[in-house]
Amino acid sequence: MTIAPDSSTVKRALSAHAAIGLLAGALLYIVSLSGTIAVFSEEWQRIEQPVAPEMTSIDPQAVQRGIDAVIASEAGKPRTTHLYVHLPVEAVPRTVITTDTQAVLLDKSGAIVGKEEIAWSDFVAQLHYMLNIPGLFGFIIVGILGVMMLTLSLSGVIAHPRIFRDAFRLRARDKGGLGLADWHNRMSVWTLPFILAISLTGALIGTASLTAYGIGATAYKGDTEAVYEPIFGAEGKPDNKAAPVPNVVAALDYMARHHPGQRLTYVTLHDPMTAGQHIQIVGTFKRRLVFGEYYNFDAQGRFIGTAGISDGPVGQQMAASNYNLHFGNFGGMPVKIAYFVLGMALTAICATGTYIWLGKRERRGIQAPRIRALWDTVVWGSPLILTLTFILRKTLGNELPLVAIFWIGFTIMLVVAWFVVAPGLLARLLKRSLLIALGLGSALAVSGI
Repeated sequence: MTIAPDSSTVKRALSAHAAIGLLAGALLYIVSLSGTIAVFSEEWQRIEQPVAPEMTSIDPQAVQRGIDAVIASEAGKPRTTHLYVHLPVEAVPRTVITTDTQAVLLDKSGAIVGKEEIAWSDFVAQLHYMLNIPGLFGFIIVGILGVMMLTLSLSGVIAHPRIFRDAFRLRARDKGGLGLADWHNRMSVWTLPFILAISLTGALIGTASLTAYGIGATAYKGDTEAVYEPIFGAEGKPDNKAAPVPNVVAALDYMARHHPGQRLTYVTLHDPMTAGQHIQIVGTFKRRLVFGEYYNFDAQGRFIGTAGISDGPVGQQMAASNYNLHFGNFGGMPVKIAYFVLGMALTAICATGTYIWLGKRERRGIQAPRIRALWDTVVWGSPLILTLTFILRKTLGNELPLVAIFWIGFTIMLVVAWFVVAPGLLARLLKRSLLIALGLGSALAVSGI
């Protein structure tokens, strides 16, 4: 004898199912939106901190003076484990030194001129990478969302056998929702190669940490870094005995002699001021998807070798190409513009998918005004609160808790949406507020404040 669940149990299960789907859709929408904005992360940095010394290049001696000054400024503090020198490149023609505790700007002579203040750019990037959730968990969630996006894309093609045949067929806007469904399907077809590339690389990047953790725990006695060694090279053996500042000038001079014309992006000091320290320089390549090559040097600036990213096994090169392919860091501004347009289309696809689902339920007589109000808040409220965080950052300074402002503000909007269920009212208010906020934010961006 079978016992059927009562109707209230079924309703609760269906409500839970809808809530989980809505939550996943909301997170997918936010990741897509923030990723689209982050395409111009380098440009946002210059907008966010317009007054900063800029240069097309910097002398090795100036880089060394900057490193010496930064290390001296941290005397008496816990020793930094890594020191990064961001060398001037076309998109961000600035020299920045970052340690475990600070990030400072250098002028062309290598003197420290102030703090790097790009809190909003970093916040948006972290929102996309890990939904601002610290540690491994955030990366895993975003990786799972990448898998979900890939699955939805492929299943959507399979579920609509005429989708390619009707790629340019658009029915008139109508109350039945066919026009919205057509736009959703057409945009999905037009952007399918982009979506597949973005979702696959995002899933690989997001779940890589979990995969490395599992392999490290089972095969390398918990050493996660050992999992990455075949791709990115080994970190080197630590030796905490005190040592002088490494000779970065010699390493940069070597690169100038042996790799002239190659664009250098980063100088990294691993375990600086210890006997186990070494220097690593990243050089990039034109017309290559790999993010670059690691050139390794000892503390005296003598060349040791490369990680083999640019000319190693095909699998290694493919792994090193995921980042540029996902973030559009190749081809300059034309590719960035294309990624932005395609990213906006992907964000619209995420938004319209839930609206189509809600419309189908309503046509079957299942009214869900609260769910529609919540989704209106996701679609229009999340870009609104993102724009407000930019306005607050520009007007009140770099030290604002932007993560807390975004998520608390977004939560408040959702709570309001739960009680404001008048059809279309909340959406109209949010759209108008977003237009005003975008106008104010644009004015601040171009004003140079």
